[in-house]
Amino acid sequence: MGNVFVEATEVKSGRFIDTRFNLQDQEWGLKEYQNAHIEGSIYWDLEKDLSDLSSTEGRHPMPSKAQLQQLFEQSGLSYEDTIYVYDQGGAPFAARAWWMLKYANFPKVYIVNGGIDALKDAGFNVTNEIPKFNPTTLNIDWNEGIYVNRQYVKNVVDGVEHAKLLDARAAIRYRGEMEPIDKVAGHIPNAINYDWEQLKEGPSIRFKDELLNVVQKNEDIVVYCGSGVTASPLYAILADAGYDNLKLYVGSFSDWINHYDVDTGDNK
Repeated sequence: MGNVFVEATEVKSGRFIDTRFNLQDQEWGLKEYQNAHIEGSIYWDLEKDLSDLSSTEGRHPMPSKAQLQQLFEQSGLSYEDTIYVYDQGGAPFAARAWWMLKYANFPKVYIVNGGIDALKDAGFNVTNEIPKFNPTTLNIDWNEGIYVNRQYVKNVVDGVEHAKLLDARAAIRYRGEMEPIDKVAGHIPNAINYDWEQLKEGPSIRFKDELLNVVQKNEDIVVYCGSGVTASPLYAILADAGYDNLKLYVGSFSDWINHYDVDTGDNK
């Protein structure tokens, strides 16, 4: 896929989407946006826009296609747009929005490395003025190949489908030694682990060569985490590095545990 992350100094004119969020304070991102954002930015909320909390498929369930289409159209987006998504930097939220846009096959979507502060440092204006865009009408050709549901993952576990399951959570949660959020500790059977936070360099996200020893570019890879959010930056950095056979299990561990058993310890 490639060309996912851009440095703020490389950003040209286009549409901006602010996705700042705090999982411990759900109102923080919107308040920050209302206080100051990159000029021309619209705001997408993780839980109101990029999740369907009425669904039971995990803690941040996949929105329906109709919900996503409405979001994109009401945001005034078109396939001709160059779209830059940012968050507070070193966070998973811009990658979540980027993935949703790629699911809808938007061709020119980028994650701004370093987030809003990098854009400000690069000279982009900030304002508290909320922009207005005319709604668009989109004929979306969904990119079904990058999304998988629980049944697909079960088929992988059972050997019906062949792919490598990559768990993006902290190793202590993957091994089942501690679980601060979900009701069951451990990981999806046969999954391997790479903590997405190892990609963070301050407010930026960078590829680490050690990933080449974890997953190979010719493998089919399904990335998941606790609720599909922190899997997004790991998915995005792999896509940026030229891994083409990637899928995201949006429901992730919080969906899986409501239906199937888990493993604990390391899977080497």
